[in-house]
Amino acid sequence: MSQAEQAPAQRARTRGKLPRSNPTPKAGRNLPAATVVGLAMLIAVLCGLLFLPLGFVAITTTFAVFGVWEIFRALEANGTRMPIVPVMTGTVAMPFAAYFGGLESLLFAMLLSCVAVLLWRSVESAAGSANSIFAGVFTLGWVPFFISFAALPLHASGAATPLGLWPGGTVPHGAWEVAVMLLLVVSNDTFGYLVGASLGKHPMAPKISPKKSWEGFAGSIAGAILIGVLASIFLLDKPWWVGVVLAVGLVAASTAGDLAESMVKRELGIKDMSSILPGHGGVMDRLDSIVFASPVAIVLYGFVAGA
Repeated sequence: MSQAEQAPAQRARTRGKLPRSNPTPKAGRNLPAATVVGLAMLIAVLCGLLFLPLGFVAITTTFAVFGVWEIFRALEANGTRMPIVPVMTGTVAMPFAAYFGGLESLLFAMLLSCVAVLLWRSVESAAGSANSIFAGVFTLGWVPFFISFAALPLHASGAATPLGLWPGGTVPHGAWEVAVMLLLVVSNDTFGYLVGASLGKHPMAPKISPKKSWEGFAGSIAGAILIGVLASIFLLDKPWWVGVVLAVGLVAASTAGDLAESMVKRELGIKDMSSILPGHGGVMDRLDSIVFASPVAIVLYGFVAGA
């Protein structure tokens, strides 16, 4: 190329018409950053789950706190001020209530949190109270209540030692159930992204999430079934078909959670809940699948318990 031809090309690059190499593919992610952050999060969560269950609950609570804070900021920017103090108190309390007390304690913590939102808002001005209360109760149910279901198998496995270690150093079956649930959620996201980014042509919900395709959904199902069958045989000591049931159910739940968050973001007019996680967006952009998958996993594990 001559110097005369190089000059317009250089100006076009400056204006953004001929972009230089970009690590962000058409699915909209910075893949290297997303991979590093995703692996770091998964390793931290699995290490806590398998070696220090109380640490896993603490990490889960921390993610929930950041997710709730992102929702609070997004709603506030749109004119709805959620009663953040009682909501945050409930967010911290629910995962620990599920871990130490089981389902009954979790339901009681959720009820108290909702009552606290009502009482807190009753002493403030009446303007916008309905939206504020609805936002608070909705957020409590969406994030901390749903994600606390991930701690219920740990409670069912028996109390840990005072330091939070598993008694005798043996990882109980309930912890492996949570680990498999997380692996299937990650499989859904990973295989769906890989297939959708390269082959996706038919959007599932173009008005809500244009980049989520049926091809990507098929890739999620196929990849999760592969991981689910292997995990069922080698980690859960269950028949292969249990892995298929878990994979299909959790992919459906994860996809529903992703679409639900996309619908909320579109209603609020934002692309990501925040930019705290490089390559991923906000914490809620990672929790959206897990919060729906956690209660569904509890139901599915109950269904296949006798297998």
